[in-house]
Amino acid sequence: MSAKPTDKGHAVFETALGWIGIAWSARGITRLQLPERDRDATRARLLSRGAPAEPGEPPAPVQAAIDALTRYAAGERVDFAGVAVDLGEADDLRQALYARMRLLGYGETVTYGGLAEAVGRPGMAREVGEAMGRNPVPIIVPCHRVVAAGGRMGGFSAPGGVFTKRRLLDLERARPPSPPGQGAFAF
Repeated sequence: MSAKPTDKGHAVFETALGWIGIAWSARGITRLQLPERDRDATRARLLSRGAPAEPGEPPAPVQAAIDALTRYAAGERVDFAGVAVDLGEADDLRQALYARMRLLGYGETVTYGGLAEAVGRPGMAREVGEAMGRNPVPIIVPCHRVVAAGGRMGGFSAPGGVFTKRRLLDLERARPPSPPGQGAFAF
């Protein structure tokens, strides 16, 4: 008898980038934990960030996200725009930033200031950086694609910090942000 998919749970799976943890609710992915030093450390960090304590059998949409993340980590161009996320109690600014970030294509980047302008909050680059640091589902909500002015890396709160951000951008062969008024967020 096979296991029945669960409405909420977590799983840890191996990729070319290392062990990744994922948690979900009935509404979508709630957490994504980028690789720690090994499987147990990744699971521990995922649980410390509010993932359900019990592992579960991923429902089909979550398994599809796991498969997509595995392909992404192997260097395949993957679009996560269709993956459902459950951002819980994220405030309106974070909801707007995360939604706009999900419009960035594979390998596209934007500056913190450019993203702030795109959501109608010019001059709030610092607040954008804070929201990126609290992003519960990196890669799916691609905060690694948000860089500092002048194409500098900026920060990254995932394990490995800026090294991990650079690794993800290199994997995507990312382009520097377009000049204002052009590129990903030009309307």
